[in-house]
Amino acid sequence: MLNICDNKTAGSAQRSERATEISHVDNTSQFNELYKPNVGAIILQRQISADFQHWIDELAPQCLPSLRKIVPVEKAAETIRTAFDSADTPQGANREYLINDTINLAKAFARLMNVAHLRIRFDVINNNACRKFHLDQVTARLVCTYRGAGTQYKQAQPDITPEQVFDVPTGSPIILRGASWDDDQKSGIVHRSPPIEGSGQTRLLYVLDPIKDPDL
Repeated sequence: MLNICDNKTAGSAQRSERATEISHVDNTSQFNELYKPNVGAIILQRQISADFQHWIDELAPQCLPSLRKIVPVEKAAETIRTAFDSADTPQGANREYLINDTINLAKAFARLMNVAHLRIRFDVINNNACRKFHLDQVTARLVCTYRGAGTQYKQAQPDITPEQVFDVPTGSPIILRGASWDDDQKSGIVHRSPPIEGSGQTRLLYVLDPIKDPDL
């Protein structure tokens, strides 16, 4: 049976060979749940306002930010805001919410991973990108889908049925341990982008990777 938890991970759980539990948290101050034994990923549970969701869903795809850049954490806010300016994302309260949310997630993720640099990505997707379940070749990765279907995840077993594949809610960040996690207990959770090709759907994906040495 897939070991996906509906509540916060119990601290007394016996350590397993693979980290296959999902810990659900209520705020970014609880991101350190990722370091608990058996936890392969954490999901920040939250409610996104209907007004914001309608606004971003109705934006023309060319008005969605696109970015892939390694920056010092103190430059994250400037870099993110510039990406929105470059896309001519319409001004207003919803744009400011999105900018501030992504900045706050970047700061919280950098604290969690104890790094001074991040790789920041905004991907505008309308095809089957990363359609195979995989483990990222990083220490950990934050993924948040602000528009469109959320990331799908499952336990890393080839015989998992479709009923045991789970969807991260749109607007909720997930942080997954990667293949380079600094612990002998590797992640047992793999993920992929949902298949959307031919659906007419456009997703906006926000991705953060920790960078220990920006010169490599």
